[in-house]
Amino acid sequence: MKAMQAKIPRALATGSRMVCSDNTGARLVEVVSVDRYHGVRRRQPCLGLGDVATVSVKKGTPDMRRKLEKAVVIRQKKEIRRPNGIRLSFEDNAMVLINERGEPKGTEIKGAVPREIAERFPKIASMATTIV
Repeated sequence: MKAMQAKIPRALATGSRMVCSDNTGARLVEVVSVDRYHGVRRRQPCLGLGDVATVSVKKGTPDMRRKLEKAVVIRQKKEIRRPNGIRLSFEDNAMVLINERGEPKGTEIKGAVPREIAERFPKIASMATTIV
């Protein structure tokens, strides 16, 4: 997995509910755990842009609801800082469901995707409507 060039704040905690921005049938997901997180004792695991998490589908089609899935954060409200000084923030927090190989489960992604995600997950970039 490629390293991020931008300074990404970990602004989303476990228990956060986010919009699922693909066409898999899930509409609202809740973060259960953060993958590849090595924290301090009694500290709540947090995640930011480009982090992979295990999520529970809260709203969506009946066959998708109440399932545990892997997802990656593609948008966050908290601003990120790029090396050239530009600060980038989005109007919502959004995730995309992925499989164990890191490929998206859906065939379409709604909304903008930042360049940092496009570099780390090329399959998500190919399905995105716009790359910022």
